[in-house]
Amino acid sequence: MSGGDLVARVLESHGVRFLFTLCGGHISPILVGAKRCGIRVVDVRNEATAVFAADAIARLSGVPGVAAVTAGPGVTNSITALENARLAQSPVVLLGGAAPTALKGRGALQDIDQLALTSPHVKWATSVRRVRDLVPQLENAFRIARQGVPGPVFVECPVDLLYDESVVRMWYGTGAESSFRRWCLDRHLNRMFGGAQPGSLSTPVVPDPTAPAAQLVRRAARALERAERPVLLVGSQALLHPNPREAACALADAVTRLCIPVYLSGMARGLLGREHRCLFRHARKRALGEADLVILAGVPCDFRLDYGKHINRDATLISANRSATELRKNRRPTLGIWADPASFIMRLAARAPSDGSVRRGWLSRLREREEEREREIATVSRHPTEFVNPLFLLAAVDHMLDESSVLVLDGGDFAATASYVTLPRAPLASLDPGVFGTLGVGAGFALAAKLARPDADVWIIYGDGSAAYSLQEFDTYVRHGLPVIALVGNDAAWTQIARGQKEILDDDVGTVLRRTDYHRVAEGYGGKGFRIVRADQIEPTLRRAQETARSGVPVLVNAMIGTTDFRKGSISI
Repeated sequence: MSGGDLVARVLESHGVRFLFTLCGGHISPILVGAKRCGIRVVDVRNEATAVFAADAIARLSGVPGVAAVTAGPGVTNSITALENARLAQSPVVLLGGAAPTALKGRGALQDIDQLALTSPHVKWATSVRRVRDLVPQLENAFRIARQGVPGPVFVECPVDLLYDESVVRMWYGTGAESSFRRWCLDRHLNRMFGGAQPGSLSTPVVPDPTAPAAQLVRRAARALERAERPVLLVGSQALLHPNPREAACALADAVTRLCIPVYLSGMARGLLGREHRCLFRHARKRALGEADLVILAGVPCDFRLDYGKHINRDATLISANRSATELRKNRRPTLGIWADPASFIMRLAARAPSDGSVRRGWLSRLREREEEREREIATVSRHPTEFVNPLFLLAAVDHMLDESSVLVLDGGDFAATASYVTLPRAPLASLDPGVFGTLGVGAGFALAAKLARPDADVWIIYGDGSAAYSLQEFDTYVRHGLPVIALVGNDAAWTQIARGQKEILDDDVGTVLRRTDYHRVAEGYGGKGFRIVRADQIEPTLRRAQETARSGVPVLVNAMIGTTDFRKGSISI
């Protein structure tokens, strides 16, 4: 077996169904080996997309996502997506091609120090030096990616470890080397291929999420029983699990039994469906400022909570987090629980269930604010703007979502607006850039979502700035038969940045775009494009887009939108 076949066998044994890649000579045996093992090789047009897709498939399936990129530029192009996966705590295995082992440091094609580049952005980085080490190193990579706080790992696979020994020896040939040089080269090859056997693979060990200590759960339960105005925040980390669907159902049941006000963020959006008596989306800052008990389940006190300042200083703060660092970031909790946040919430619900009657007044007060904000949004959505009002457009999208629809948000102002107006109907149906604020995630996330949920409508909500990062992947959708629906909110600007820049600096330099025909770009790649310029076109066009996608053709709707003050004062730095 070649080294590429050995790599593929490890992927197969760990339940990997998809290998995301952009081809390159350094990694060809991995791609061919994966295909032989029945793993679907999904080739994209940018290495970052491959890693974004691996990140998303890991979140949706619970199995580490795998991407393979070629040496040099292939690895450097993946760095942003790799860091996005690290901050999202997503288990990703990145396989990087590399120059031949005997030519390292001698000026070989695309030979750079890849470990120095990737190490700051991964949990573990290694370079394999012998064929016999490919299997154990890869198995170790999968274990590390999953354990503790999940995250990406990088495995460098030099090209001469991946091809058949006979081919590699032919490459090195006899040449004009001195006899000593020839002896050294033969010795190097003998060591590199020595002991390489197909062998048996280890049984993958899937680590169980760390359970909280019983005494800490008891303390939390007592604090909750005393609280009159509790608030629960559930973040993406609470959805990290080897079996995410099963875990999400159990977590949703636990949250329901607690019956306290809940705010969801990131991957947790959709956890409770659309209508739930304890689910709130608006006026979170005000609720946190009035609460006497705040529970953070996988949510750090970073900029999204103003570094903890949104939370009432006198409130009891309970934080459950897999990361010891994030557990105490910026604000030390009253009770810190270094464990899986979902496991903590489930155990807490078992000890302190409630029917909500004790806190009916608190729930009613928050519900009144929720309904008031919904009325404000509805009012703003009716304001006349140049072209289409973005809130009115997004409300139409929300109306079209069903229980299986998946939402992918990729952008600044338009995508952030969508998080207020559109609501996933089920758990694990929402993907967004996350804490890194990475534009360009859309195509890779949608690619993975459609592979994981082939029968679902997958919607990408693009800002016109972010759309240009990955429109080339319409070619990928067409080639692989993945009919997604992309909606571009086209206001000809980087509005998230322009709003504050113009107000403070009185200059829009660098923030102005064109109302580009993105729908024609999608058609050039083989998809179908539609254009919206008036409100009366919204519903029929979106219906046609949905029908077209369901017929097997990827679609892009280029919607000309106006501007509103809906997100004035939002964070851009």
